[in-house]
Amino acid sequence: MKQIVIVLVVSVLLLNSCGSKSTNESQSKITAEMALEGVSNYCHKEFDWSMAKDNPDIMGVEMGEETDSAYQVVFRSYTGAFVNFYVDKTSGTTRMEKYVPTLDVKEDAGTINLYNYLEKNE
Repeated sequence: MKQIVIVLVVSVLLLNSCGSKSTNESQSKITAEMALEGVSNYCHKEFDWSMAKDNPDIMGVEMGEETDSAYQVVFRSYTGAFVNFYVDKTSGTTRMEKYVPTLDVKEDAGTINLYNYLEKNE
């Protein structure tokens, strides 16, 4: 009976340690480079870049400000509008906010998971 109890305890401990490891790997810290890469990949997938074909300076993605918990990445459209991406350094959850300076209008533009737009290095 003692052997069964010991096997069960060891099994539970092994399962818990395996679960913790995979959770920690999926929650790895986002770097500034990862934030820029993921947002750039998102913008190139979701926005029309054809207007920038002959003049690439009219559109772009660049790093903005950084806080303790998030990176700001800014997409500038050929229309003059900006989309600010606020990338959570821990989770990769990215909040988007659209800003049109000529109209002085800000609006929530949703969220994305940055991990969905990072290249898989496998």
